[in-house]
Amino acid sequence: MANQLNAFFSALSDPTRRAVIERLASGEATVSALAAPHDMALPTFLRHLKVLEDSGLVRTVKKGRVRTCHIETGPLIEAQGWLAWQRAVWEGRMDRLDALAKQLAKESKDGN
Repeated sequence: MANQLNAFFSALSDPTRRAVIERLASGEATVSALAAPHDMALPTFLRHLKVLEDSGLVRTVKKGRVRTCHIETGPLIEAQGWLAWQRAVWEGRMDRLDALAKQLAKESKDGN
């Protein structure tokens, strides 16, 4: 799972790749349609697409000369689970810190 999360977060570390994922969230698109808004050569864009494919976030299907891209939700769901777990851990820590601060304030008030 750690390698999958590493690939997921690495793939999303680039703004071009995040833009591709955002676009694919509204439905499939051809490579040329995905590349159009980005000011870069097609081979450069294809390298970004390869990173997304390697991370499992995007799947492409080639029919004739047209390559269509689809978002894959599996890695998103896995990352969401990991983030929810981290959030629960940190919320628990913050709750305990808050309780300790209140206890120390009460002891300080009672002690004076």
